[in-house]
Amino acid sequence: MSRRHFVASTAAASLGTLAIGAEPPRPAGDRRPVAISSANGLRAVERAIELVKAGHDPLDAAIEGVAIVEADPKDHSVGLGGLPNEDGVVELDAAVMHGPTHAGGAVASLRNIVHPAAVARVVMRRSRHVLLVGEGALRFARAHGFPEVNLLTDEARQIWLHWKETRDPKDDWVPPPDEKVAAFIREAIEPRVTGTIHCSVLDTHGDLGCTTTTSGLSWKIPGRVGDSPILGAGLYLDNEAGSAGSTGVGELNLLNLSSALIVDGMRRGLSPKDAIMDVCKTIAARCTRDPLRRRKDGRLAGNVLFYALTKDGKYAGGSIYPGAKMAVHDGDSARLVPCDSLYDRPPATDR
Repeated sequence: MSRRHFVASTAAASLGTLAIGAEPPRPAGDRRPVAISSANGLRAVERAIELVKAGHDPLDAAIEGVAIVEADPKDHSVGLGGLPNEDGVVELDAAVMHGPTHAGGAVASLRNIVHPAAVARVVMRRSRHVLLVGEGALRFARAHGFPEVNLLTDEARQIWLHWKETRDPKDDWVPPPDEKVAAFIREAIEPRVTGTIHCSVLDTHGDLGCTTTTSGLSWKIPGRVGDSPILGAGLYLDNEAGSAGSTGVGELNLLNLSSALIVDGMRRGLSPKDAIMDVCKTIAARCTRDPLRRRKDGRLAGNVLFYALTKDGKYAGGSIYPGAKMAVHDGDSARLVPCDSLYDRPPATDR
């Protein structure tokens, strides 16, 4: 079997696990649905809106939307094909929240499972816990029927190997000549991948669901966990106010519980844009006190992007530095729209 056919059959088999823990559909309501996501989520919001229009639960719709990206070996920040930790092992994090029940579930440092967001939903619905990690999370997923898959694709392995060969010129790893380095390796190795995909969905009954899923920071220390599986940091929702999620450098959100702050701002009557910008200002003010998170020019080292959706369907995206986009489906069509930013120019190249 060719590599291409193997990946296709693996992804198809893994998609069958999306039925585990999903709710049966109910008659659709009369509200206009909205789905928002990070820029890599255009297909995710299209699928999510298709499902909620057919009466599916908003969280189930969000999970099935991001599953498209989790199963895409070309997206190196999520799921299958995600870039590994420094040892060459792919470790995935994900969390979910369900508006009508205010329930949540999460997994961290999960290996060998293509769809960690779906596993997080099973943690929420089939356990009394919120967060499972590492080997325990894998055993839980296996017990509920999730198949194990080698998540390190050949392309991701080549990128990781080049990073390992070039990160220290004094070690014993020798890289190939520059002319032998594939273009896809050069493109992937330049920035350190912080990736991730978030999706928030407002269904036709006015209920919310959201998920964030990631393979985490490329070349991370094994066991590193970012904000994605932490409720309040990488995502948060209140069914009476709104939903928010994030991508980017997770440590900045862990230090500020950023998504919870955004939802709280919307609860207090702020627009999604104003709630996001308030939190961006808070992060920049607080985190630049730490020299490890401050550039030489005094600005924040690292970027975070936020996506917020209110109970009545208003939405916005925002970030510390400019250039970000978000995916939006307003019930009629899907498109990418620009995000607002705290600063009007990119960060300096030095730290």
